[in-house]
Amino acid sequence: MSTNPTVPNGAEDEEFRVFVALHSAALQASAIPPVYWRSLHHKITSEIYDAGEVFGIMQFQQEDEDEEEGDEENREERKKDNPGNEIRCKVVVTRESGLQASEPTSVFLVDHAWTYRVEHARQQLEQIPGLLPRMAALMGLDFHGEVPDPDTVELVMECMWKYNQTYQLSQGSPEDKVPVWYIMDEFGSQVRHSDQPTCSMAPFFYVQGQLAYTVLWPLQDLKRIHVAVFGYKIPELEFPYPLVRRCCLLPWIPSDLEEVSSVTAEPPDSFFENIARENQEQLPVEIQPYTVPKDKVLKVYSEMSQVTNNLSHPRFQLIEDEDEADIIWRYNHIKDYSKLSVERPHVLLNQFPCESIITVKDCLAAVARRVKGSPGPDWLPETFNLQTELPQFIKHYLMRQQRGEDNHWICKPWNLARGLDTHITNNLDYIIRQRESTPKVVCKYLEDPVLFNREEVGMVKFDIRYMLMLRSVQPLRLYAYNVFWLRFANRPFSLDHFDDYQKHFTVMNYAEGVELKQVHYDEFIPMFEKQYPQYPWKVVEGELFKAFKELFEAATSRPAPYGICPYPSSRAIYAVDLMLKWSRGQNVVFEPQRNGTLTRFVSKPFDLARVFSSVTSRSISLHLFCLPKFINTRFCNFEILLQSKLRRRMTGCRFVLLCIPRQKRITQTHLKAVQSMFYHHSSFLESSEKIHNVQVKIAR
Repeated sequence: MSTNPTVPNGAEDEEFRVFVALHSAALQASAIPPVYWRSLHHKITSEIYDAGEVFGIMQFQQEDEDEEEGDEENREERKKDNPGNEIRCKVVVTRESGLQASEPTSVFLVDHAWTYRVEHARQQLEQIPGLLPRMAALMGLDFHGEVPDPDTVELVMECMWKYNQTYQLSQGSPEDKVPVWYIMDEFGSQVRHSDQPTCSMAPFFYVQGQLAYTVLWPLQDLKRIHVAVFGYKIPELEFPYPLVRRCCLLPWIPSDLEEVSSVTAEPPDSFFENIARENQEQLPVEIQPYTVPKDKVLKVYSEMSQVTNNLSHPRFQLIEDEDEADIIWRYNHIKDYSKLSVERPHVLLNQFPCESIITVKDCLAAVARRVKGSPGPDWLPETFNLQTELPQFIKHYLMRQQRGEDNHWICKPWNLARGLDTHITNNLDYIIRQRESTPKVVCKYLEDPVLFNREEVGMVKFDIRYMLMLRSVQPLRLYAYNVFWLRFANRPFSLDHFDDYQKHFTVMNYAEGVELKQVHYDEFIPMFEKQYPQYPWKVVEGELFKAFKELFEAATSRPAPYGICPYPSSRAIYAVDLMLKWSRGQNVVFEPQRNGTLTRFVSKPFDLARVFSSVTSRSISLHLFCLPKFINTRFCNFEILLQSKLRRRMTGCRFVLLCIPRQKRITQTHLKAVQSMFYHHSSFLESSEKIHNVQVKIAR
């Protein structure tokens, strides 16, 4: 057999050539030497698992091996961290002739005993026959009988993070791309890590068979010796930072982190500069604000159905040619601000340059530290970037553990929503291993959230979504929509079974076969105040608005790329999801959303006129926020802040109060005109309940 996999020869070589064409990128990314490719192809297609002909597994007592005198403390720590037996295993070369790295057949397939996604792990351990006993035996845990018991399931789920490996698909939906975890078979799981590895291991997905394997190959010639400890390289460990390396190896090798500080300051400027380079945003040149003529019909380009299906105001015309647009409302990330600012400075955009510093979780946490410095403002949970602050997090975790404080944490990807690839645990190994999949932040989980009493369920978690509109950065002009949305868990809250989605998560509209509880905001307020009479909602909401202000003041306090860029032609709407918690027995305080981020709002219709008509300080659309039928309204020559007291039905409004900011040019004639306009618009409501009273006054 040729050792050169790139030289085709006959029908078998044609199959091999197809194999290489499909898999060469993956083979190279895994650093599998080309000398092994042909043999690997043969073993995969012929299902040859021949590692047992070369290797064997040897059991040994941990205290008899690799232990120095006086190392009793480390040994006891290992016993405490790993409830499994102290009998350990090593992989040894058993073949008389040993193993030669240059031999093309010195590559081996390792099967995967269990492949799963974390949210399905408990169910599979409980329901798949033989899985729990096999995993318990593989991990050295005591298990007797065939019927899964809850304690053994919990123990396996705790210990499996010392055995788990991961990969993820590069194509498909966001759900498809959620990392997959797997545990290798009894042979592969006993290949221990070593800082001087003699072998390498890498996952490999065989496209033609739609199967995943682990590939093992030697890094050097190996002789038959009594004990040969094999190791494998973990890609996340290949960096020149010994401290981070020690932290990544904590699930297997205890380490003293006494010299590490738990303090996390705002990252250096290079952090934001690197993000700007990765985003490839071209910052705009300085431009002057533009006043749109009052009689101009604005041409709007958008790929979003929420805009194209709902924008019907006569001042706007939907077009299909982006080059002719006066307004660009784009779904995807706008990057060419420089070109737009030079060639089309008057085109209005629905995004701000460098807004990712608040829409991506790691950046949001970093920016929030500007409010009060480390550890950050009261409304932000303790948050660490697992990519850059792992040692600080581990030290903080260990300090809380020593103080006997709650140590449940939630790991969230930087830039995903809907609870995807989100993990809640108090298992330090589990958290550390999350670093090997998608980049994540880890936030203190709310162990004492404010709960809502659902009569048919009990006390459940809930979160709240507010809509914010950023009108300008310099000066900062930020508006909050006075209607908010609510989402509820479906099962009573308790600090257990963190893989129970309906207990610990609130986003139910993407999950199949689960109830979606809906409560309108004006129904929620009296219900909340009845359950918590000492906390009027206006007081709670005032604290929330204060937190919103603090965040955006911090995000706009520095120039781009360290802050949001003050581009006069930008407007943006953001959704902020939040939860409430009890703060040391005091008032309800603001906490960022369960997903811990601000996201550009694209999931619900919103009034385009409201966002883009405010092209000067004197021209803004008149919009009754709380009534959908008022999406398209006339324009007034002054700003309006609207407060309305609604009945329970969205389409009914008995009383309207308009508060107009004090300005020199406002007269009683203006006030009467606004009042008449609202009476006129009440005729469009799809309800017999009309507006009975409209009052207009100058705000103090």
